[in-house]
Amino acid sequence: MVDDIVLRVEKLSVHGDEQSTTVLDDVSLTLRRGETLGVIGESGAGKTTLGLALLGHLRRGLARGAGRVLLGETDVLALRPGELAALRGARVAYVAQSAAAFNPTARLIDQVVEVAVARRLLSRRAARERAVSLFAQLGLPDPERFGERYPHEASGGQLQRAMTAMALCASPDIVVFDEPTAALDADARARVLGLIRETLVANGTAAVFISHDLPSIGRVSDVLLVLRGGRVIESGRAAQVLASPREAYTRALLEAQHGGHADHVADGAATAPRDANAPLFEARHIAARYPNGRVALRDVSIALYAGRTLAVVGPSGSGKSTLARIVTGLLAPASGTLSLNGAPLAPAQRKRGRETLRAIQLVHQIPDLALNPAQRIGQTIGLALSLAGVPSGAARDAETIALLEQVGLDASHARRYPRELSGGQKQRVCIARALAARPALLVCDEPTSALDPLVGARLLELLARLQHERRFAMLLITHDSATLHALAHDVLHLREGAPEGEQARYVAPDARAVGAPV
Repeated sequence: MVDDIVLRVEKLSVHGDEQSTTVLDDVSLTLRRGETLGVIGESGAGKTTLGLALLGHLRRGLARGAGRVLLGETDVLALRPGELAALRGARVAYVAQSAAAFNPTARLIDQVVEVAVARRLLSRRAARERAVSLFAQLGLPDPERFGERYPHEASGGQLQRAMTAMALCASPDIVVFDEPTAALDADARARVLGLIRETLVANGTAAVFISHDLPSIGRVSDVLLVLRGGRVIESGRAAQVLASPREAYTRALLEAQHGGHADHVADGAATAPRDANAPLFEARHIAARYPNGRVALRDVSIALYAGRTLAVVGPSGSGKSTLARIVTGLLAPASGTLSLNGAPLAPAQRKRGRETLRAIQLVHQIPDLALNPAQRIGQTIGLALSLAGVPSGAARDAETIALLEQVGLDASHARRYPRELSGGQKQRVCIARALAARPALLVCDEPTSALDPLVGARLLELLARLQHERRFAMLLITHDSATLHALAHDVLHLREGAPEGEQARYVAPDARAVGAPV
């Protein structure tokens, strides 16, 4: 029924400065009361731009070209700032990807009830009662007391649900979720999405879920909309789209996320393993020598798998960094073979194709040696994005900022030079640059050795989270037990260039283990 429609997007187009870049192109959709819409697409498809437009916001450098976003009969993109402020939180709410949305100095309950109380939609007592009820619906522990915690006292999955409670407390018509579970592992993601979905249904709230994870979002959505390059290429009931997608691109997204092989998806799927159980990368019987003739590696074999980390450990001079140089093509082995996705891999980097160079990325031990001191950070990351095929202009600038934010840096860092950053910040830039190329394999050579323990620990947490989000394989060269325990799934010991035993399975005792709190 028409009366059930709470949101209509009519032929919306959004472009960059001077219309040089189209971010959204003729997008239309309808959302009904209590309905959940999933918006799916690869990085740069326009998902976040669409989600923010529903709140009447366009990021700096973007402008509406045509079309309307109608909340009821109100075009939210035509509202003045004061009118928008009254609408946001009360009629349409937003749940961010990051727990950084919380003020670390305030208790969760005070932040959850803030909008409802400030807009005089509920008394403080009624708002607290509603918050506790939402905590219970969302499966949070000890709902009566959970809100007394500070953000640092809750896990990532708990904070994501607390943000959902904050969005729902004022009983908005629509909640926009932007990658709400990207930082969670697969099991935690399924549980949190299920609880959020149940709570939305119980409250009769419409929702828009933005994600690049089609299978997860598809399971909690009534309707799916697939974006590519700012255009809607497929839409329909979620069950139908998942069971029998019409478009080749949608099929490729599903195949890629199930570990398949799809050459025509330009978001890293081309280097996904053809067989989910097969190694992404193999090196067999590798031997190498130093320039003085001394043996560096003797009969070393490794196998790297998507979503898993192999740590190579051993004393200084055992050949760890030499192995990393061979994997990246910086050093050709004296003997042995390399393969990527089951196909032979050229030993020398100069003989590897552009796609292979993109697929294998290195995070150097010393960031000062890895960054060009004459280039601003935005230029450095932009060059890597060009390798991944991201066009120059607003699209590349927007993705540069998104990558910086993903590694915990704000947009202002794009304008800085390496000399203006701390050691930890520079190493984060190196990670962002590596991720910009959409790697299938990330080689990290002693990534925290130049950092103090506190900054190093944060960097390890970042790498673990990003690997869960992007499912890349990782070769980790380390001598540090904390790094080993934080990241490794498998481990190989080297001594004097030779392996001590076989590559061994290793279960990292960290928050990624099954059963960790979410």
